[in-house]
Amino acid sequence: MTLLRIDSSARQQSVSRQLTSRFLEAWRAHHPGDTVIDRDLAKTTLPPVTDEWSATYGDPSLITPAQQRYLSLSDALIAELYAADVIVIGAPMYNLSISAELKGWIDHVVRRGKTIAYDEKGPRGLLQGRSVIVASSRGGSYAPGSPRASADFQEPYLREVLRSLGLTDVTFVHAENQARPALAERSRASARDRLTQLATQLTPEVVTHVRCD
Repeated sequence: MTLLRIDSSARQQSVSRQLTSRFLEAWRAHHPGDTVIDRDLAKTTLPPVTDEWSATYGDPSLITPAQQRYLSLSDALIAELYAADVIVIGAPMYNLSISAELKGWIDHVVRRGKTIAYDEKGPRGLLQGRSVIVASSRGGSYAPGSPRASADFQEPYLREVLRSLGLTDVTFVHAENQARPALAERSRASARDRLTQLATQLTPEVVTHVRCD
């Protein structure tokens, strides 16, 4: 199998990076020899969406050399998604939502004719059959039923945008309360244990079943 690891924290020593590292460590222990693609969005220059993006709505044969250069990173990021069987995304919560790095990545991979198709029934995601794990870190607690649950614009947004790409087998693992020292380590330990368990459970048979579904 091929694992795509995406880190989106602006900080190299962040909790979300620690979590994706734990998943990767467990993955390599249980899947020796499998391919791993690393994409560090903090080290990737993601150009903003400009007028050049309009080329994605027209005839591909009419794309200009300038548009091709502009879309080359989008092409590479999308190719990584298609190559992957399993995707792990490190996603810190910034201001109740996601980092600018992760939003920039989303803007480049949500693309008509590449990851989303449109027909008489509306939009349809083209990346079905891949398992996604989102390892997030949060300063507080936003669990369902908690006082701040309604302020969680991270998980609902990511779940919906991934669904729009056809990625519906999505598991979120949250390390919450990272701004509260008395609770932070316990939450990180629980997240690390869960990620280790997921890395063990995602066998080729399970991933094949997801693709068939």
